[in-house]
Amino acid sequence: MVEIEDKIISDELFEKKFVCDLQKCKGGCCVEGDSGAPLNSSEVESIAKDLSIIKSEMSPKGIEALNKNDFHYIDSDGDKVTNLVNGKECVFVVFDKNNIAKCSIESAYRKKKINFNKPISCHLYPIRVKKYDSFTAINIDSWHVCKPACQCGIELNVPVFRFLKDAIVRSWGLEFFNQLDLVHNEFFNEEKSK
Repeated sequence: MVEIEDKIISDELFEKKFVCDLQKCKGGCCVEGDSGAPLNSSEVESIAKDLSIIKSEMSPKGIEALNKNDFHYIDSDGDKVTNLVNGKECVFVVFDKNNIAKCSIESAYRKKKINFNKPISCHLYPIRVKKYDSFTAINIDSWHVCKPACQCGIELNVPVFRFLKDAIVRSWGLEFFNQLDLVHNEFFNEEKSK
């Protein structure tokens, strides 16, 4: 474990390799699971504000599910999460011509229709964040869906934290990312030990 500021960080952020391989996993993390993507309160507000714009990027099935049940609910852990279509994919999933799950929120953001990117829990995945009274725990979630990403990361030799630079900077700032990079170079860089 590494401690930076008020964050306790799993060594796996530095040791594990990870690069999404959508051609192989088909965006399975947006389709499988027990509940939708975790949302914080400001994300619920942002999505609600831009929902009519986001709908223009959504699938008909997603819009139908959204019209029946809203875009979020409270799951069995008491967390706000995105709603699902028939208990499967996130309500915001849209499948491309190759049957790869994509995010309609991110699509609207990339087209500069809205200022909010996808939920940070999605952007940071496989990082999972848990806030406690005196610190924040930053861990890696291991899931069979991401085996192709782990294999691709090994082949390209990209640590999880480097692959997720944009999401980490979005969450905690560039200075925090630079501190992660420094820790990696000092303590986890395999090249240095050879």
